[in-house]
Amino acid sequence: MKQNFKHLPLKDRKKILLICDDIRVHSGVATVAKEIVLHTSHHFNWVQMGGAIKHPDKGKLFDLSSEVNKQQKIEDSYVRLYPQDGYGTPDILREVIKIEKPDAIMLFTDPRYFTWVFNMEQEIRKNIPITYLNIWDDYPAPMYNRPYYEACDLLMGISKQTVNINKLVLKDREKNRIFQYLPHGLNPEVYFPLDKEDKGFKDFKKQLFPKGKPKFTMFFNSRNIRRKQIPDALLAFRSFLDSLPLEEALQCKFILHTELLTEAGTDLSVVHEYLFGEKYHDCVVFSTNKLTQQQLNYLYNAADVQILLTSNEGWGLSITEALLSGTPIIANVTGGMQDQMRFEDKNGKWFTPDSNIPSNHRGTYKKHGEWAFPVFPTSRSVQGSPQTPYIYDDRCAWEDVCEKIKEVYSLSDKERKSRGLKGREWAMSNEAGFTVKHQANTFMKTFNTLFDTWKPREKYEVINTNEYKGKFLNHKIIY
Repeated sequence: MKQNFKHLPLKDRKKILLICDDIRVHSGVATVAKEIVLHTSHHFNWVQMGGAIKHPDKGKLFDLSSEVNKQQKIEDSYVRLYPQDGYGTPDILREVIKIEKPDAIMLFTDPRYFTWVFNMEQEIRKNIPITYLNIWDDYPAPMYNRPYYEACDLLMGISKQTVNINKLVLKDREKNRIFQYLPHGLNPEVYFPLDKEDKGFKDFKKQLFPKGKPKFTMFFNSRNIRRKQIPDALLAFRSFLDSLPLEEALQCKFILHTELLTEAGTDLSVVHEYLFGEKYHDCVVFSTNKLTQQQLNYLYNAADVQILLTSNEGWGLSITEALLSGTPIIANVTGGMQDQMRFEDKNGKWFTPDSNIPSNHRGTYKKHGEWAFPVFPTSRSVQGSPQTPYIYDDRCAWEDVCEKIKEVYSLSDKERKSRGLKGREWAMSNEAGFTVKHQANTFMKTFNTLFDTWKPREKYEVINTNEYKGKFLNHKIIY
């Protein structure tokens, strides 16, 4: 894949220390981080403190350069991995900095995992900038994160909403900081539309549907956690089946690639038994085994529509996978999923990070991409936890979801396919930028700007806590 940034000699590259999930694992964060590393490895050198809850390789050092060279068809990449329990400690970070001498630190995932890094900012930012790729900010603006964001020289956001919120949280302290929209990018050569005669695809479908291809297939691919609203999706599908003649309903399938039971989720086997019983039992198929990216692409291609109803969502990576695979989407209008539906303002323009409207959850604007079947939230409540004191929970009604399923079902196979292909075309465009190429180019441009303009911090102002408290509270939380 041709890049717009030249291949720099090894000695001329800046080095970035990445702290996030180990790029060898299969989490969403790791997947995106790996793509950034791979597709910028000709321009930057990389070191990672790769995290896991209890890392089996803790204390080891891995040189991944040869693997990256092979994948990217280059000869001189520099990619080293220091596996960690959690994401490391201050002493480990100091040691890695001493050994590797990075030119920047990049943090990627929820900021609460990096409190210990932010507490070191006066020490670190004397020599190197701290950058943060923010994966999830929702309203009301998380003013409780302000000290973390203040510790960063570059704040990137995966959604336009997140970029808006980053700026809102630092409203009076934006000076000398860079803000950048960096949507998740995936490889369109991994997720792509398949010819129905493709042998591997045909064999996969025979195993998936031993009784023959269903008349209609809906697909879900995400974790089993409460905010994903999986039982509501199941209830909507059951209601949809009830709207059809029995013989027709039995030709419909809902495939869910997720865990059946988790502590943070629901016992889906019990939900399935209760909602579908013997009558519709075989209309729901659970996929619980680990799948390759090729197998996932098969599933997206086998589906007539992908569904994700998360009540708050930073991005929704499975939606991007569906778009690149040429599959239409049903999605809740919240967080980063809004970006992927391409709502237009009254001037016919797609929202920008500087748009006056921070969220379209209320349905202010209705026009959207043909590939999207949006479900607007019907209720909004403030939820919280010790780590996240407050956040809006945008819940949509299963009855509205049912109507969207009916709408997709009413379309011909040809129309659904046409809409899905339009989604892929748009996702790959420069306007959207949901590909690894666009993500890498934006990343390299942004970090080049950082390295050209950054100056070490020498003086630190003392914050008047009473004044700070007032600024903390006086912000618009209802919009």
